[in-house]
Amino acid sequence: MGTDYAGAMSQPAPPCPPHQTGLFGEAQPETTAGGVAPQPADGTVCTMAQTLSPRIHLGTSSWSFPGWAGLVWAGAHTEAALSREGLRAYAQHPLLRTVSIDRSFYRPMTTGQYAVYAAQVPDDFRFIVKAPALVTDAVLRASDGRGVQPNPVFLDPSVAVEQFVQPALDGLGAKIGALVFEIPPLPPALRRDMPALLARLRRLLAALPALAPQAPEGVIAVEVRDSDWLVPAFRDVLRGAGARYCLGLHPRLPPIAAQLPLLRALWPGPFVCRWSLNRLHGAQGYEAAKAGYAPFDRLVDPDPATRETLARIIRGTADAGFSVCVSVNNKAEGCAPLSVIELARAIAAAPAPAPPA
Repeated sequence: MGTDYAGAMSQPAPPCPPHQTGLFGEAQPETTAGGVAPQPADGTVCTMAQTLSPRIHLGTSSWSFPGWAGLVWAGAHTEAALSREGLRAYAQHPLLRTVSIDRSFYRPMTTGQYAVYAAQVPDDFRFIVKAPALVTDAVLRASDGRGVQPNPVFLDPSVAVEQFVQPALDGLGAKIGALVFEIPPLPPALRRDMPALLARLRRLLAALPALAPQAPEGVIAVEVRDSDWLVPAFRDVLRGAGARYCLGLHPRLPPIAAQLPLLRALWPGPFVCRWSLNRLHGAQGYEAAKAGYAPFDRLVDPDPATRETLARIIRGTADAGFSVCVSVNNKAEGCAPLSVIELARAIAAAPAPAPPA
């Protein structure tokens, strides 16, 4: 990215919380009411967190993985227990400053449900929230994922506001980092008329309420799963609405280098990314990756090239004064928390952008 992301250096991040300090990480961590305690961070991780810009929010997709014992939480816990009680412990990790709420994709969440999450994280934590498939999927699906009929409220503005944006705003408030409209793969018939799809997206984005009054750092972002979207007209729709492109790292899309021109065209502004699946597994490889990477406690397929490219974008964005929200899935390299640590290391090593001419 080089000189495409240039600006003044940001201020250093605040110190690690008291429960994460101590010469050998020996301080007792804060334990949640249900008994899930965070794993004390070692000195290297804490130092990286202290030097990372406060504008940078790195994290994972969800948090309920027993295999993260010794990385994120101390001791063994069931997936059900972590789903209920793990977020507070997760948010005490010095490098985990965001999380992608993916459950909202499968069923709309209420203001109260969002508020429960907001109460469990510190003020500088930011959520990435996926819009419900009710709004973003062009087809209604059976329980096995098979499309059965067209979705009558696909990209419907009123449904998007009532079922997603307003409940998230009221429940999460200033802790919103990005509200992401991920548009799943489209039927071929719809893809053949991209101007109609872009017009529909434009109407949706234009109807959404401003986030700034309740979420000053929050942004609306659009993620896609078909490369047909990646055209200049898509950029123009996003720019006209003040929305961001959510960089989707998934084998259904071109490699990261091929998506950089779209990011450059939308510069300057906040950066949102969801790193979902290693390209080694192909477009339909989610289940294969899940089987090969479980229990998600180590990096199985490291991808340093992607990390280094992301690090340059993140460093440049934050140094130019804009927020960053990046979530990593376990299926990206095998263990999302370890991916975050390595990404933070790459950000620290990334060269500072050159000042503008």
